Amino acid sequence: MGWFILKHIFSTLLAIVNVRRLSDQEKDLEILVLRQQLSILQRKLNHPIKPSKIEKLTLAVLTAKFKQTTRQTANQLRDVIRIFEPETVLRWHRELVRRKWTYPNKNKGGRPSISKETESLILRLARENSRLGYGKIVGELLKLGFQVSLTTVRNVLDRCGIQPAPVRNGSIGWRHLMTHYKEQILACDFFTVETVFLQTLYMLFFIELGSRRVHFAGITTNPNQVWVTQQARQLVWELSDREKPLRFLIHDNDSSFCPAFDTVFESESFHVIPTPLQAPNANAFSERWVRTVREECLDCILIFNAAHLRRVVIEFVDYYNTARPHQGIDQQTPILQARPSSGTIQCRNILGGIIHDYYRAPTLLALPAT
Repeated sequence: MGWFILKHIFSTLLAIVNVRRLSDQEKDLEILVLRQQLSILQRKLNHPIKPSKIEKLTLAVLTAKFKQTTRQTANQLRDVIRIFEPETVLRWHRELVRRKWTYPNKNKGGRPSISKETESLILRLARENSRLGYGKIVGELLKLGFQVSLTTVRNVLDRCGIQPAPVRNGSIGWRHLMTHYKEQILACDFFTVETVFLQTLYMLFFIELGSRRVHFAGITTNPNQVWVTQQARQLVWELSDREKPLRFLIHDNDSSFCPAFDTVFESESFHVIPTPLQAPNANAFSERWVRTVREECLDCILIFNAAHLRRVVIEFVDYYNTARPHQGIDQQTPILQARPSSGTIQCRNILGGIIHDYYRAPTLLALPAT
């Protein structure tokens, strides 16, 4: 493209030099010859001519200069401009003039725009803190080393459709409320497993909502009130040495959760909260764990009896609490484990190879020979 422009400019300059060498009579004869050739060319061409940008520029400048020198009107220029309409060429020239005066200025004045990092931080503060107004967001940014004006914060939020604080507050949803109490909530539930011989086994488990840690309580064929109450006493004893005590217990309206079962927890300052009738979503963490243990474990194994189920569930719960990453807690495990960043990658088979647990084994340094 650059070579074409240079060639066109050189050809135009060479034509101007050659024209200046000719006499007036020679110029008139050459103009007549060129006009005759253009007339022949116009008759042969049946499609519109599409000149390049540099050709438009050259023709527009020469036509404007010719019109300024001869003071001819657009109709009079028709005898000179044969290929294009005179109005078209003059329009090209007006376009050149317009671009000259509206060319974008790189050195714009005014306040400089904020960086993408600052804009992302403004949006994050507004979305995570529904009660922060423009002024408080400016204060938080200043504390973090970002100096922006209140108008800038308002413009960023308006551009992203985020309303100001009084309107943005809205009502506090269950998800927002539960984040403040989940570290103190314990949930429990039953689920059933059918053996190979079609015997129904009942398993009782508890799950901590904050850490997602599961406590396997027991398995029975008859979950009566005496058995359930004994499992409650055993769990309360296991939780007695916790650094941060649990304060709430959630369970459904199963008849096995008798008043004696609730009394065991209430004696340890628990607030027992039964879920509404026919509302499994109210105990969603327990329901999700039942789905997990079925899909990842029990659906792949034929259970023979209660002892077999107990061994399987204990092994899976240990893997679930210590090795399985959880999306709800930032890919951590319920019981935090040290994760070496170096060493050879090893695989540990869980439940006979149904589940594979990958970990890094520390590399042992060889002792120098004596």
